[in-house]
Amino acid sequence: MKKTLSIILVFLLALGMLSACGAEPAEKPAEPAAEKPAEEPKELSGTVATDGSTSMEKLIGALGESFMNLNKGVTFTYNPTGSGSGITAVKEGRCDIGLSSRALKDEEKKDGLKGTVLALDGIAIIVSPDNKVEDLSLEQIAGIYTGEIKNWKEVGGADAEIVVIGREAGSGTRDGFESITGTKDKCAYRQELTSTGDVITTVAGNPDAIGYASLASVKDTVKALKVDGVVPSDDTVKDGSYKVQRPFVLVTVEGKELSEVAQAFFDYITSGDVAEIFKKAGVVPAA
Repeated sequence: MKKTLSIILVFLLALGMLSACGAEPAEKPAEPAAEKPAEEPKELSGTVATDGSTSMEKLIGALGESFMNLNKGVTFTYNPTGSGSGITAVKEGRCDIGLSSRALKDEEKKDGLKGTVLALDGIAIIVSPDNKVEDLSLEQIAGIYTGEIKNWKEVGGADAEIVVIGREAGSGTRDGFESITGTKDKCAYRQELTSTGDVITTVAGNPDAIGYASLASVKDTVKALKVDGVVPSDDTVKDGSYKVQRPFVLVTVEGKELSEVAQAFFDYITSGDVAEIFKKAGVVPAA
């Protein structure tokens, strides 16, 4: 009996060894694919040339400086020749991007030019908080600045002579204000000051004064008037209901590709990444 059991055990053991030898080896786990090294972003180099509006100097200068700080191989240039000259320059291929503080005319569009609104420049009409006037029409503002309206009582205010404050010749804010109100070369200024801060300080200290300043620069030391019933704000500038504003326009040639570096600059300044620069420059982003 014992001999029989021994034979059976030997047989079973041999059978198990044969099965083990014939079994397929277990599959090894797949090794993870080697990760490809991340590609380094391509470093930009070259020049971006802009030409045109003097009123856009503060904004475009700050944007150009910021872009160069991010791209050390790039040179940004700005030639302050005026809107008309900038439009001509881009049309003739003398710059990458023209700068205009007005919308393109129909004939300029027909010449193959394209305008992209970069920002909106809102200009607040300011008086002292002690002045009881709250609202003026665009026509009344023009009348005050040309000297046709000389006393606040003519527009619902106190019986006092209006002290007309403005900016110096060559100021972008002055150019914008006079263009919008149709008072270019007609204004009868009592004082022409060299900065927005000076205008705000002077108006704040004189209850009979009126002035203008970039909307983003207005402080609570002065009162921004409604114009034709519309309160000046980012929203009313954006929707066009506040009239004392103008567009800042990037001008390019329709259908003509910009250089790689110029396109990168265009994309950068029209993105939402530069909102703080717009705010510091006193303008409202169009997007």
